Amino acid sequence: MPEIALIVGAGSGLSAAVARAYTRAGFKCVLAARNSDKLKALCDEIGATAVACDASQPAQVDALYAQVDKLCAAPKAVVFNASGRVRGPVAELDPAQVANAIAVSAFGGFLVGRAAAQRMLKAGAGTIIFTGASASVKGYAQSAPFAMGKFALRGLAQSMARELAPHNIHVAHVVIDGGISSAARPVPTDKPDSLLHPDAIAQNYVHLLQQPRSSWTWEIEVRPWVERF
Repeated sequence: MPEIALIVGAGSGLSAAVARAYTRAGFKCVLAARNSDKLKALCDEIGATAVACDASQPAQVDALYAQVDKLCAAPKAVVFNASGRVRGPVAELDPAQVANAIAVSAFGGFLVGRAAAQRMLKAGAGTIIFTGASASVKGYAQSAPFAMGKFALRGLAQSMARELAPHNIHVAHVVIDGGISSAARPVPTDKPDSLLHPDAIAQNYVHLLQQPRSSWTWEIEVRPWVERF
């Protein structure tokens, strides 16, 4: 039986690249998204299983892990890639929309990470990876909700890393500092290195699973070499 990797907040971009990389590494992937129908082509391509889940809803996260429990005692890897975003001047932001954005980015990360930790503690091993962004360490103008959610997610990852490392559970946070290329956002011909390629980012997610525990890292930053920081 292949080991299970759960990716929450799956779509056609970075999470799809990570799913393909994990499949090549020998994992069976379970992909979770609010709209699981959009994952059909990817599932057909790599033999993954799709589950509908709103990561900000405790009952839906419980139902997701109930599906994972049918496949294994504990997933080998869990990647939290979901986030919520609302843009606009802080004085004009709608409180309900802000609350929802933070619920997805931060509370969702807690729910998914908590359920992963419960199972990995019993198994005695595992890796939990949280996907961050430039906003994890830099709050940009008119992007307060995204910064709040990502700052909180980074704090969660750091706390969990310190708590769970002694139990042989590797928790890592990936700061993606730059734009990611996609079919809808191709790399500009006049700036060939200005965007990160999702397959290149995914290599880091594979490496985090393979790091010897004598040299675990709790956080990495990835950015194009031309990106200022």
